[in-house]
Amino acid sequence: MKQSQHFLDNADNCAQLAERATDEPTFNRYKRMEAAWRALAREQDWLDGETSPADAPAAEARRARGAA
Repeated sequence: MKQSQHFLDNADNCAQLAERATDEPTFNRYKRMEAAWRALAREQDWLDGETSPADAPAAEARRARGAA
């Protein structure tokens, strides 16, 4: 499994935890963590030569569709 996929799995976990949050500060914290993991996944794909910085939004869209 690619390193970036591990990061995306962590992001998905944070999103699930945010959905179960019982207060707004906890929800916001998990959403920030989710965003940070997704940013790390994009960065890792760039470091691995799979995307260029200009391709990052397109790569994220492909991952969201399950194509990457």
